This record gives sequence, structure tokens and C-alpha cells, in this order.
Amino acid sequence: MGFYDEYLQFSESDMKGIIENTTSQEIINIIGKNRLTARDFLALLSPRAEEHLELMAQKAYQLTVQNFGRVILLYTPMYLSDYCTNKCTYCGFNVTNTFNRKQLTMEEVEKEAQAVAASGIQHILILTGEAPAIAGVPYMKDCVAILKRYFSSIAIEVYAMEEEEYVQLMEAGVESMTMYQETYNPILYDRLHVKGPKKDYHYRLDAPERACKSGMRSINIGALLGLDDWRRDGFFTGLHANYLQNKYPSVEVSISLPRIRPTMGNCETGSSVSDKNIVQFMTAFRLFMPRAGMPLSTRENAEFRNHAIKLGITKMSAGVHTAVGGHINRQENSGQFAVSDTRNVEEMSEAILQLGYQPVFKDWEAI
Repeated sequence: MGFYDEYLQFSESDMKGIIENTTSQEIINIIGKNRLTARDFLALLSPRAEEHLELMAQKAYQLTVQNFGRVILLYTPMYLSDYCTNKCTYCGFNVTNTFNRKQLTMEEVEKEAQAVAASGIQHILILTGEAPAIAGVPYMKDCVAILKRYFSSIAIEVYAMEEEEYVQLMEAGVESMTMYQETYNPILYDRLHVKGPKKDYHYRLDAPERACKSGMRSINIGALLGLDDWRRDGFFTGLHANYLQNKYPSVEVSISLPRIRPTMGNCETGSSVSDKNIVQFMTAFRLFMPRAGMPLSTRENAEFRNHAIKLGITKMSAGVHTAVGGHINRQENSGQFAVSDTRNVEEMSEAILQLGYQPVFKDWEAI
């Protein structure tokens, strides 16, 4: 039994009923609970819960400090390759987009690593498009062999793989993976992913579980908020995280809350997602899963990210460049998405300190 079986247990009519009919008193009662059900979590995503965001925020703050302290782990992404065989309507790497695609050589990987490491960052997230024939497992293993000389933690955000492929990368030095389902709505998913291997909804949906089985230490999932109704995708993101944490208790599970940003291609959105909506999702999830990690990327602007620190966030990216080789070549015109928060690592660290939190550059290392 995989997560899709659990997904099917929640019908559209039942979800609509909870979202539309939850009362104010029910929200107050839920906030006062020590342990929430999936139904409670969905209720906290309802319009009625907006009336109690301050109370939700206070509880989220308390739970986060209790479980994580006043610390924010800093990391940065490193784009290795933007070759891609998928035709996804919302992504800058879409195979139909015309630009000079690039893949880093091993020499360039080392230069990028040196540039990032010089900023103090010890946690790196490597990304590629989906082109296994060009940037497949052998290429990534070669890159990791270089990167692990500079960083204590290496995570991947690449295409969905087989369990054995995750094992190979883990043995090479990768210890964490991120996988965005993009949207949990299978009908919309099929329409947005026009062609390419990513079109297989179920194969991608099960990828985080295959990574858990491979022995990965940490798994991060998410939906690209704005493709579909944010409440629906937010609910299933949380439900998916809860499923993985319950089934694989030794794995550190976290969720991201990426909001769709402009790209060089089409930017299809199914619903608007306001700052208030993101705060509601963020705090509701913290109450649902108090010990889960929650990264916040530079898709969000500096002001919003500063305010979000006290609402449940545990990790933040800094010094971000979304083009291949962006840390050594700042002439970016082919990034995967537009960056909103352009602060470098030093500026981000100072902002965190000013808010009464401690920026952390390293919190884990393989022995």
C-alpha cells in the first residue's frame, strides 16, 4: 500500500464539506489540541481558520522553538545541468524553451563548490533537469565525489529514480532528497506535464518512498502552490509527509512551500496564493507535524521571509542563483525561476541574528 491509497480515502465532497462548514469554535478547539488528525489539519486550512491566524501563529512559534530552538539552517542550491526532456508548462527548463543549455564540467563543479564554500555554507542542494542520458546517476556521482570535499551535507533535487539509483547516490555521499509532486491533482498534473518521463504521476508520487527505502537520512516534499487550489495541494502535501514519517520513523521528513514564480516559459496558475494563504498553510502544518522540517526558498521576498522565521520555518536558502554555474558566472538569463530574495549568505545571516535567531551552517555530517 502506497500513499495513493491514502490519497483516495479523501473524497472531493468530504474535503469540500470540511473546508466550507468548519466552525470558529472547532478551530479554537483544534488549536488547543496536543495531537491533530488529518481532518483537523484540513480544518486549519479552511477560510474559517483565517480568523484565528494570530492564535495559530503563536502556537506554531511555541512548537517550533520547543522542537528546533531559535536556529535557522542555511543552505544553497547548485544547478549542475539544465538539459531536460520534459515539457512542463510552468518550468523554465521546458524542452521547448530556446536558450543556451549548459552542464557543468568537473572543473566547473569544483569552482562552483569553492565559491559556495567560501561563503561558509556547508549544506548544498544539487539540481538538474530531467535528462538521464546527459546528467544521469554516473554524472551526479562524479559531481558528488568533488562536492563532498567541500560540504558536510549534500542533497539532491533531480528527477524521480529507482530505489537502487537512490542507493548508489547515497553510497556516493548524498544523504537527502527533495521531490516536488508539483500538484497532487492527477487530472491537472496530466495536463500540465505535456510530454516527457515526468508525465507519469504515480512514478513521481512514489519517488520519496523509494528514497526512504534506500536509506536516505532526510526527505523533503512539496507542491508548487498556485498550480491548483492551494488548500487542496497543501492538505495532500501534509498528508503525504505524515504518511512518510509514520511509515519511516528513522527518516527526517520536511515540506517546502514553494509558490509559483515567473519563468521564461508559460506560467500557468490555477489559483492565486497570497502571503496570508502561505502563512495559514505554514502554521497549520506546524500544528499538524510539530517535529517536521520546513525550508523556505528565495522564491519569497526578503520581507516575507524575515516574518516567516517565527512561524515555523527551520531552513532557508541564501546566496541563490538558479542558472547553471550561477555562483561563478553571474550573467544569468536561463534560470529555472525568478529569485525574489537576492541576499547573499552574509546578509541573510545578519538578518537572522537581528531577529533573535542563530544562523547554522552545519548541523550534520556523515561519520
